[in-house]
Amino acid sequence: MSAFNLTPSDPSTFILQGIPGLEAAHAWISIPFAMFYIISLFGNFMVLFVVGKEQTLHKPMYLLLCMLALTDISLTTSVIPKALCIFWFNLEVITVSGCLTQTFFLHMVTIMQSAILVTMAFDRYVAICNPLRYATILTNARIAKLWLVGLIRAVLFVLPMPLLLSRLPFCVNRNIPHTYCDHLAVAKISCGDITVNRTYSLVIAFVVIGSDLTLIALSYGLIIRAVLRISSKKAHQKALNTCTAHICVMLMAYTPSLFSYLTQKFGQGIASHVHVTFDNFYLLVPPMLNPIIYGVKSKELHEKVGKYICRR
Repeated sequence: MSAFNLTPSDPSTFILQGIPGLEAAHAWISIPFAMFYIISLFGNFMVLFVVGKEQTLHKPMYLLLCMLALTDISLTTSVIPKALCIFWFNLEVITVSGCLTQTFFLHMVTIMQSAILVTMAFDRYVAICNPLRYATILTNARIAKLWLVGLIRAVLFVLPMPLLLSRLPFCVNRNIPHTYCDHLAVAKISCGDITVNRTYSLVIAFVVIGSDLTLIALSYGLIIRAVLRISSKKAHQKALNTCTAHICVMLMAYTPSLFSYLTQKFGQGIASHVHVTFDNFYLLVPPMLNPIIYGVKSKELHEKVGKYICRR
């Protein structure tokens, strides 16, 4: 296996160590990683296929679901194949340019996903609070424009990350104690001052994620107010049911992300292998569960998926 490794002092490469302290268990750890990744790809590609094939699903809600599926596929594929190469073949070497590219795509897709969740919250707000104007407010063309705005925002906010990393000096230690090139994980092995990198990560967390969470909370605050005004218990229940899937997906997206950030910032007593394992499962579990949640909660999507799976 050592034949695959380059020296850690090679200035054109970094070494991804996988899960530090659990190197002996990498082969076993790879089993749930590979299984979750395959299930995630199957579920999300199934959503894309079914929505693409079924004309009746060409609606804003399902278009947003396809966008979420694309970000889930991109998120896992930017990280897990390389992690499996580390676990199975000890291919720990990654070029500096490859590492910076991975950093860019990983964080860009994460912010893009957050923008999609905000749009989904707005979609539910319009559907419940202004149902008669839903078709005119949220057209497919308008959803596509919102997606483009979200993409531009993500690129503009994330582009400084690899640029800041490229300016840092890296001395003898080029070992990254992670399975992928996270911005702060790479910055921490630098022998230079990383204050700007830490500050920018903090800005991203509060400005981007904070503003997105505020908009989502505002949308659901207005939804709850509208639901409480509904006198019919049946209509009350139906309105809440339309939001359940999105709330589950939102909690899975933001709760682990917030926990991961806080433990990196303040959890110095937590072992590094716990950090890294949690970070990886945060990237694996939500993308695997998202299509399952929407498949169960959306009757229309559930029926169409069942039609293709049960077809002989």
